[in-house]
Amino acid sequence: MTLMRVKSVEQSIRDAEAPEFRLRRVLRAVDLLGIGIGAIIGTGIFVLTGVAAATDAGPGIAISFVISGIACGLAALCYAEFASVVPVAGSAYTFSYASLGEFLAWIIGWDLILEFVIGASTVSVGWSQYFDHALSALGVHLPGALTAAPGAGGMVDIPAAVIALLLTVVLVVGIRLSSSVTNVIVAIKLAVVLFFIIFGAFFVSTANWVPFIPPHQPPAPGGTGTGLNQPLVDAIFGNSGSFGLSGLVAGAALVFFAYIGFDIVASGAEETRRPQRDMPIGILGSLAICSVLYVLVSLVMTGIVKYPGLNTAAPMATAFQAIGAPWAVGLVSIGAICGLTTVILILMLGQARVGFAMSRDGLLPTWFAKVHPRFRTPYRITVITGVVVAIIAALTPINVLAEMTNIGTLFAFVLVSAGVLVLRRARPDLPRAFRVPWVPVIPVLAVLACLYLMLNLEGWTWVRFGVWMVIGLLVYALYSRRNSRLGRGESIEQTAEEL
Repeated sequence: MTLMRVKSVEQSIRDAEAPEFRLRRVLRAVDLLGIGIGAIIGTGIFVLTGVAAATDAGPGIAISFVISGIACGLAALCYAEFASVVPVAGSAYTFSYASLGEFLAWIIGWDLILEFVIGASTVSVGWSQYFDHALSALGVHLPGALTAAPGAGGMVDIPAAVIALLLTVVLVVGIRLSSSVTNVIVAIKLAVVLFFIIFGAFFVSTANWVPFIPPHQPPAPGGTGTGLNQPLVDAIFGNSGSFGLSGLVAGAALVFFAYIGFDIVASGAEETRRPQRDMPIGILGSLAICSVLYVLVSLVMTGIVKYPGLNTAAPMATAFQAIGAPWAVGLVSIGAICGLTTVILILMLGQARVGFAMSRDGLLPTWFAKVHPRFRTPYRITVITGVVVAIIAALTPINVLAEMTNIGTLFAFVLVSAGVLVLRRARPDLPRAFRVPWVPVIPVLAVLACLYLMLNLEGWTWVRFGVWMVIGLLVYALYSRRNSRLGRGESIEQTAEEL
């Protein structure tokens, strides 16, 4: 059946070794850890922590991080097994093609485009806000019309577009340069996060943690917590409102954005020296490090400032302002700018690799899969990604973008976790340098946990996600199904001749 045709693991690996499409294998385990931490620590911890604490979970936001971390950890185990079995660019798209069939691979590839492009655009807008604050602290004031999108009080967000385009150049020049830049910036922002935890701990008042889980509050009639503006699970079961136990889960669904990034490590499998060993280290290691840091940051933050006062775009800076340390505010802002820079870079890296893999398979035009003769990077799809991200970031408010990234990522996690079960049954003979323990329990729990977090996203987010998926189905029906290299029986050499 056309929709269920599977591209074998062996064929995926052969395609990756074709000279015309071969990427340079230069990444080590430490580089993958840097990529993972660089992608994870960003908007989620620097921006969304305070919002989630103030509106959903209170000091219990620390528990929300644990809930999200558990869901991500379960999915990360599945990603690690797949990445060690199929060390090819494309992340969840490639894994799904090898286990669930072409149609579901297309769905997840289309979904990953949503995750990476919208995610990079979201973070670019956040970067612009911090950059504007940093300039203002130095006495330089940019026109408001040029630092915010329409609908957010401006005309066009130029800094957001500029940072996306500059990082596109870095990605075109090469993955080694990208990882080197990432490693340096990761070191800076890790130092800032540790500084916040250690220095801020001296100003924690345990009275601010009472109550640790604020009692449930129903929404005001006609307010923002009603209709499609509330989590879908609340709309279905009638448990509207904020705080309480449901608020912990709603907070987990929001701060899930803080964990997005470990899955991007898998997209660099084709450029890793020893993917069977280094991929699990990069994926699981980066997630574990960031989970611990997130819980500590949230505890310190809510211990310094009572949670209702954290509903700001820069909660770390708000905390240091509360204790009268303006010099620390500037330091945290530098860390935030560094943190957001690496997230943009790595999200665009992930999108370029997924688009490259889909183009190489013929599901997108093969023209996109051209590799630069000198830098050995997929420069065409990288440039297109950068331009699209810059346009979206310049013209779209951040609040419209954030939850769309979450639902796309969670959906990808669901399919990857299910794919582990399918591939275990279909290809038990494949060598697995890393194996998910307690199968089928772990993959099933990963699917259920991610689905539940999806249900805790707003109804409007589901509507937008549905529209995006319908567009994807039309593209597959009108173009991808007919041009699939697997469907046409073409060899990788024939595809290369088209370029």
